Amino acid sequence: MAKRDYYEILGVNKNASDEEVKRAYRKLAMKYHPDRNPNKKEAEERFKEINEAYAVLSDKEKRKQYDTFGAEGFRQRFTQEDIFRGSDFEEILSGLFGGRGRREFKFGRGGGGFDFGDLFGGSYAYQGTGRMPQKGEDILYELTISLEEAVSGGEKRISYRKNGEVQEVSVKIPKGISAGKKLRLAGKGREGKKGGPPGDLYLQISIREHPVFAREGDDLIVEKEITVSEAILGTSIEVPTLEGIKRIKVPPGTQSHTKMRLKGLGIPRLEKEGRGDEYVKLIVKIPQRVTDKAKHLIQELAGEGI
Repeated sequence: MAKRDYYEILGVNKNASDEEVKRAYRKLAMKYHPDRNPNKKEAEERFKEINEAYAVLSDKEKRKQYDTFGAEGFRQRFTQEDIFRGSDFEEILSGLFGGRGRREFKFGRGGGGFDFGDLFGGSYAYQGTGRMPQKGEDILYELTISLEEAVSGGEKRISYRKNGEVQEVSVKIPKGISAGKKLRLAGKGREGKKGGPPGDLYLQISIREHPVFAREGDDLIVEKEITVSEAILGTSIEVPTLEGIKRIKVPPGTQSHTKMRLKGLGIPRLEKEGRGDEYVKLIVKIPQRVTDKAKHLIQELAGEGI
């Protein structure tokens, strides 16, 4: 079942200020907190929803990503651990209940209090004392590379803003990386709180459209036009590959949109041996205008059933 929209969960509109988001969260947290709704599964699930929505909408970068990519796109880019990392809801909850956060708000599997294990995947075990070290927030950076860079890999130097300052870092691009993949640079995110470690820098990979090749998984597709006579009689043509121009034979009677395979001339398989293939898609070009002589010859061919 698809999750509800975060704005809908908190009952605020998309233009809501940070203070409006926090105020809505406080109100709902008080209403649905498990201590006020003992043994009520529905309230417990609602409380989890509220915390997740607040963890995203109270964070400027996460909220921007959510607004940009939508609910589905956001959840493809952020894990549950990413969503809750760096959130201040533990301090708010502790304040709402008179500083009893240490006893009441234990997050993670095991122990007493309300168990957030299902939300955090069991990886968090900090308590709402307001004094525990917190890991810094992660930074998401969209890195656009060329198809050639995705194929050959290599190293790029990028600049990004961290804590209001421009930072530079070198990034290793693995061979065969595809659009949508994330590269993680540990410790390159924002500074931690209360002595906690820094967050991570995640590079979201996008690949520029290539003027010649289209990519399908680890395979490359290139289109090549041939004439009607070449399709009927067969021919030899030159086609581009990542390793230069190759000549291939087109057999007689080739149909339009036939794909010819060039084995091993595609994209290197990410973290695996071997490469994909290149496919040459042959397009039989029908002329829009023909001479009288050509028209006469075509009519003769038509008489032969061609």
